Amino acid sequence: MSKRIRVGLAGTGFAGKFHIENYGEGVEVVGVTSARAESREAFAAEHGLKAYETVEAMLDDIDVLDICTPPSSHFEYMMTAVRAGKHIVVEKPLTGFFGDPAVTGKEAMLKAVREQVQELREAVEKAGIVFGYAENFVYAPSIQKEREIVEKTRAQILRMVGEESHNGSHSPVYGIWSVQGGGSLLCKGCHPLGAILYLKRKEGIARTGRPIRPAAVSARTHTITKLDGFEDKGFLRTSYKDTEDYGFLHVVFEDGTVADVTASELVLGGIYDFVEVFANNHRTRCRISPVNVVDVYNPRHEQLQDVYLVEKISTNEGWIPASPEEGWSLGYGPELRDFVKAIRGGGRPESDLDLAIDITVTLYAAYLSAEMAGAETRIPA
Repeated sequence: MSKRIRVGLAGTGFAGKFHIENYGEGVEVVGVTSARAESREAFAAEHGLKAYETVEAMLDDIDVLDICTPPSSHFEYMMTAVRAGKHIVVEKPLTGFFGDPAVTGKEAMLKAVREQVQELREAVEKAGIVFGYAENFVYAPSIQKEREIVEKTRAQILRMVGEESHNGSHSPVYGIWSVQGGGSLLCKGCHPLGAILYLKRKEGIARTGRPIRPAAVSARTHTITKLDGFEDKGFLRTSYKDTEDYGFLHVVFEDGTVADVTASELVLGGIYDFVEVFANNHRTRCRISPVNVVDVYNPRHEQLQDVYLVEKISTNEGWIPASPEEGWSLGYGPELRDFVKAIRGGGRPESDLDLAIDITVTLYAAYLSAEMAGAETRIPA
């Protein structure tokens, strides 16, 4: 590989934008592709890239494929990159089941996803490439500080609580199972669950030399905005075709400790993201968003209509917990730099394929549990 790492970007949406903004020195994003010609051409023109019709057309010109497309395309693109010997960065969720949830039961979904990730693992190991799972919660400053505390004090984490909620998604295909692979539980719950599983892995390695994995899960899902009694005031997104807008899961780890994760579309006022850790020697509140670094008061919308303050706010009037630098506070910059470091040095990133697989099978085991009204479900090894 040349000293300059060449990245090809698949996807021109919100994730593609913050990826291209947060790669560090020694990296050049050389091209972009998207299913829609007008999107890739416009994105390429804005960022000075070459637009490619397909992922395959980019492969000869890149070292890394960065996948920021809807989840239904992830597995195909990952396997295409593996076969070409290209390193992979992929947005969350890793992959999923993209059939009709009204036809296919959750047990069959879990089985299919487990087989898919096993195929992916074997292919990645055979190819000898670096795999970066772009779970930015892992790299958020608060989570990394908690990791340091756990490792240095050999803390035992007894329970954790986490949440990601806000009033909808940037994606126009959000809420369609065949494209997203699920709803709130998968697409929002993957964030706090990723940080929680990561911290338990780090605890296990620090204390015993091996990761502590999730063993069982209980879960419930609901579609609150489809209830007959729901009164729509126009502030919450309600256009969900066949996915849930609320999910809750309870994880039991191999060592008997626990964690609870909530995910929903039912929160106004911006993103509500956090992880709280209750250990045998300390307690930590990890605030992901908002981080309360800058508070801006705006009495009139028009004044700041062209100023980005924070993601997913319903209005920019009043007091706003503005984000001064989301590349730092949400972990995007450290995430991408860690992947580049692993590619250069041949190591494994903090957020790797093992973590991605554990997150994915845990979430689909949670869907199976929810189908059985919350019955505890074992998480496949």
